[in-house]
Amino acid sequence: MWGSPAAPLPPALNGFAVASLPVGLLCLPPLGVVFAVVALVQIARRGDRGKALAVVGLVVSLVMSAALVYATGRYADPFFRRLGSAGGRPYVEGRLTDMNALRPGDCFNVPGGDLLGGRAVAYRTACTGVHHAEVTSSGPMADGAYPGAERLKEQATAACWKAQDEYAMDSWAVPGYAEMFYFAPSREAWGLGDRRLVCVMGTTTKEHRGSLRQDGASLRPDQVTFLRAMNAADQAVGREPEEDVDGAFAQYRTWAREVEAALGGEARMLGAVPSARPEAAAAAAARLREVEAARKEWRRAAAATTPDQFEEAWDRAAEVVTVESEKALRGAYGLSTEVPQWLRPGPGDKGGGPAKGPSAERV
Repeated sequence: MWGSPAAPLPPALNGFAVASLPVGLLCLPPLGVVFAVVALVQIARRGDRGKALAVVGLVVSLVMSAALVYATGRYADPFFRRLGSAGGRPYVEGRLTDMNALRPGDCFNVPGGDLLGGRAVAYRTACTGVHHAEVTSSGPMADGAYPGAERLKEQATAACWKAQDEYAMDSWAVPGYAEMFYFAPSREAWGLGDRRLVCVMGTTTKEHRGSLRQDGASLRPDQVTFLRAMNAADQAVGREPEEDVDGAFAQYRTWAREVEAALGGEARMLGAVPSARPEAAAAAAARLREVEAARKEWRRAAAATTPDQFEEAWDRAAEVVTVESEKALRGAYGLSTEVPQWLRPGPGDKGGGPAKGPSAERV
């Protein structure tokens, strides 16, 4: 019997196209990409069905692969650091960052909270959370030959105190547990071209949250003028030579001239207060009388011919300038009036100036 010809069978559904979507979505995205590419090649060559399915599988697998790469970069480092913590190495919150890459305003942690470690490893973190330190400045030191450990220490200390006073200008508002640290190049690093000095405020002895920054951008212009003059005087007083007067008499006389000059700057600022801030005129006049009396004694110290004469003038200079006069003036300017620890002299001390904090050399 004659009959109609049989209808042709439809093309087969490509198996790789079927597998590409679930593999890319649920199992291993890179393998899903491979399956989708193989499916498209076979479909083009053999005429299989499933091209649309392979294209969807390819797109999904690519998206999931990108997400996998991001997640690996985002979470692998904390995971392995936590794993290292279980093996005896401390876990540190933050993203591992080269010390030279830190910039003013960055907050960071260090393993064990040890800012005095010979090799600093920084983990940058948000200032809103608990952190060990905050960068006040970061920049190159003067080029040239390595100055030597002692000279480098002097340069770094002076630069970092100045940077801190510009970064946190109201020094009375800085908590007592905040200390100045610096990271400077070692002799070996200097020889390799490293000149970067990183100055920080360390807060490792307490769980500190929030930024300590209080610079010219957050203060009134008159407050900035006042604080710069006061801080310059504090810095000068704080540069007292480390040896005693008998052993470094010439250095002490030079120091006395520097202090007198810095107090001269404070006196000029105080003389302009009545016209700039009439409500602070009385407090400024009282402080100015003390400063001028102190300048007179510092000039005598600079002209002293014996260590005994120097110490007598130094004692008188330290006695005439009082914390109370500065406190009253700060109150008139709307600044902190909480007397900091470094302005509370202990037995035998001869007056204020920032107490030098510890430091660390970066290797």
